[in-house]
Amino acid sequence: MTIGVGGSDAKTELAMLSDMTQGIEAIQLDEFHARIEKASVIMRTEGISATYLNAGTNLYYFTGTRWGASERMVGAILTADGALHYIAPNFEISTLNGYMLVEGRVHGWQEHESPYELFQKLLNQLGIDEGERVALDESCSFFISNGLNQACPTIEFVDAKPVTAGCRMCKSQNELALLQRAKDMTLEVHRSAARILRDGISTEEVTAFIDDAHRATGAPKGSYFCIVLFGEDSAYPHGVSNPKELELGDMVLIDTGCQLHGYNSDITRTYVYGEPTARDREVWNQEKASQAAGFSAAQLGKPCGTVDDAARGYLVEQGYGPGYATPGLPHRTGHGIGLDIHEWPYLVSSDTTPLDVGMCFSNEPMISIPGEFGIRLEDHFYMTEDGPKWFTEPSYSVDDPFGYEA
Repeated sequence: MTIGVGGSDAKTELAMLSDMTQGIEAIQLDEFHARIEKASVIMRTEGISATYLNAGTNLYYFTGTRWGASERMVGAILTADGALHYIAPNFEISTLNGYMLVEGRVHGWQEHESPYELFQKLLNQLGIDEGERVALDESCSFFISNGLNQACPTIEFVDAKPVTAGCRMCKSQNELALLQRAKDMTLEVHRSAARILRDGISTEEVTAFIDDAHRATGAPKGSYFCIVLFGEDSAYPHGVSNPKELELGDMVLIDTGCQLHGYNSDITRTYVYGEPTARDREVWNQEKASQAAGFSAAQLGKPCGTVDDAARGYLVEQGYGPGYATPGLPHRTGHGIGLDIHEWPYLVSSDTTPLDVGMCFSNEPMISIPGEFGIRLEDHFYMTEDGPKWFTEPSYSVDDPFGYEA
C-alpha cells in the first residue's frame, strides 16, 4: 500500500486536527490605504480619472469592504486623487456602513431609480467630464457596464486591469503570510484525507470529510472547493457527472482548498490506492519532472509563458501532446492566486507579463490520459528576489507522496 494512504477513519483523523490560524491576522487598515495610494499613482500615470470597483474581491482589496456581487449595483468610485465614493441601494446603506473599513461617502439610489444615472451625476460632481477616462472593474457584469455606457455617453470607459492587476499581482508580506498559512492548512487536510481511504468509499464521503477537516484547521467556511476522483475519472481535470467509488489499484486525485481572511489555497495530490504499477510509476514521475521543469523556468524578468513552455516542452519530449492534445497536458500550467483562486497573471504561453517579486502561482502541468487515468501534482510558488520559492513542497514520490519516510 502507498505510504500514508488508508488505515484510519474520519472520526480519528478529525480528532487529530486542530486550529492552525493562531498568530495570523487579516489585512490591516494601513495596508488598504497604501493600496489606494498605489492605485492613485497608477491612474495618474495611465491618464485615468477614476476607477469603478464592483462588489467582490476588487472592492475588498482596495477598501476592506466585503460585499458580494448581485443584480443590484454596489461598488465604489476611486478617484485618481484617492477619494472614495460608495454607491449602493438606499436600503443597504446601514448594512454597508457596518462592513466598511476604509471610509467614504455612500451615495444611495432607490429601487425605482437608476444607479447608472446616479453614477453619471456623481462623476459630474467630481469634475470628471466629457472625454475623460474612467476604468471599469473587469469583473463587473455586462448589465453594469452597459448601463454605465448608456448613462455616460461622453465618458471613455476603459479596462481597469492596469489598476487592479497592477496592484494585486505582486503580493505583500502580509498577503504571502496568509497564503502560506491557508496552504499549510490544506496540505494537512490532504494528509488526513489520504488516511481515511478504504475500499468502496464514495467521493461524496471524502468531500464531506475534507470540508469538516478544513473547518477543524480553522477555515470558518470549510472547503472553498473540492474535487475527488478515482480511477479513470482522474483523467478529467474537473471531474465527471457520475463519479465511481474507490477500488484497490485506483489512481486517486484530490484537488481542494480553503480561504483564510479571503486568501485562497489550492493544492492537488495524486497517488495510488494500493501498489503503484510500473505504468503508474512512469507517468507519476513524468508529472513530477514536468512540475519541476516549470518551477526551474520561473526566473525574474522572464515572461510568465516561459513556465508553461518548459513544463509542456518536457512532456512533449516524453511523447505527450503536442500542444494541448491528450494524452498530455490539456490546460495551462498554472494561474495566479490571491483573493481570487484564479487571477492574473497566468502561466500560459500567451502571457508575456514579466515575472516579478511577489507574484504567486499554481504549478500543475497535469497529465491526462483519457480512458486510463490522470495525474495532477499541484503546488504553489511565489517569486522572490532570488527566484521562485515553494509555498508547499511538492509530492515526494509515488510510493510516499507525503514524504513520511523522506
